[in-house]
Amino acid sequence: MLPVRLDRADPQPLGTQLADQMRALVLSGALAGGDRLPASRRLAADLGVSRSVVEQAFDQLLAEGWLEARQGAGTWVADGVAHRARASARRGVPAPERPLVMLDAGTPWIDPRHEGTWRRAWREVSTATPPRGYDDPRGLPALRALVAERLGRTRGLAVDADQVRITGGIGAGLRHVLAILPRAPIALEDPGYRAAVAAVHESGRTVRDLPALEPVDDLAGCAAAYVTPAHQHPLGRVMPAANRLTLLATARRDEALVVEDDYDSEFRYDVAPVPALASLDRDRVAYLGTASKSILPSLRLGWAVVPDDRVRAFDAHRRLTHDAPPWPVQRAMVTLLRDGYVDAVVRSARRVYAERAPRVVAALSPYAELAGPVAGMYSTWLLPHARAVRVRAAAEDAGFRVNLLRDYCRTARLSGLVVGFGGPTDAELDRALDVLVGALDRL
Repeated sequence: MLPVRLDRADPQPLGTQLADQMRALVLSGALAGGDRLPASRRLAADLGVSRSVVEQAFDQLLAEGWLEARQGAGTWVADGVAHRARASARRGVPAPERPLVMLDAGTPWIDPRHEGTWRRAWREVSTATPPRGYDDPRGLPALRALVAERLGRTRGLAVDADQVRITGGIGAGLRHVLAILPRAPIALEDPGYRAAVAAVHESGRTVRDLPALEPVDDLAGCAAAYVTPAHQHPLGRVMPAANRLTLLATARRDEALVVEDDYDSEFRYDVAPVPALASLDRDRVAYLGTASKSILPSLRLGWAVVPDDRVRAFDAHRRLTHDAPPWPVQRAMVTLLRDGYVDAVVRSARRVYAERAPRVVAALSPYAELAGPVAGMYSTWLLPHARAVRVRAAAEDAGFRVNLLRDYCRTARLSGLVVGFGGPTDAELDRALDVLVGALDRL
């Protein structure tokens, strides 16, 4: 039995306590590299806790690299990790710090009950025959067909497989779109998606700020306008129908492309998902979607639907750069879509977010003002910048990362906090809210 002691009176979750103590055993040398750990079921029985507590601790330490899983042989202390930790201590180098729990706007909640389908997808990859050379830069035909079906069913976007392009996520899709546009400024929402701003700057163009919640009635001199109409990032509001029509009319008049970032549109739980802007004008809108918010950010997979008159240039640039998602990832995504994994995790996540959102609102609304309706996996709160900075510092001291609204702004004079609730466990979210409320209450 491992020499650990779990304290049920401690406010820290039992899984966190177990992970902390096991990490300390490795650092002290009590557990050495190559030591095999007890099976999770046996360790749970020894400690008098549920098996999920042990699995949570093992998963955390596996992710941090302290442990390694060997197929069919259990869980082991990673080779050499204890030796390196002791050597670092002798040199006075601090051991790796415990990672912060992310309360950001982009980390989704994934229902562990669907892990079987996830594993089956990768087993299919291992037995499938990969292409001999570079794959079709447009993406796997089977995947494009499944994405087209899903866009029609969930986003009201009637397209066929020949019109869908598989990308490495929103960022990659935006870079390809920028590559086929004239060398002119790009209009972006302010506050808005920071990675999009960086992509525009890296393309050698200037950014024109669009006040995020105002109608767009002037795009003169701009090559494109980048918007998040279904769920404005990070203020959370839906672009009204009148503003959508105004934007499209302005883009037609000023001969600008509209780039629609549809990053988490499926996660509304107050009303049905808002149809894609591209469904109103396929000739003027380049649509970008992603699997990051529904499946896994590190999958780095997305899709694009560009106007027909720009497809040839888009494909030519992709062939030139060989910038396409890896074949194994695309092949796994075929199974995940075909076997209903994506639909299942979206439904599960929507229920979880619908339950968590009121808890966040109830905790924070006495201290700050909501910037917009709460949808998806985060909420944005308006409060003075100095106060927001101090609350964020208190959160980091307690082990949580919260983003500042000011970091999304360029000319907009808004401040506050962007509080995500997709990534943490329920226990971590409760602790985080206690920390945030405690800091706000002191201020």
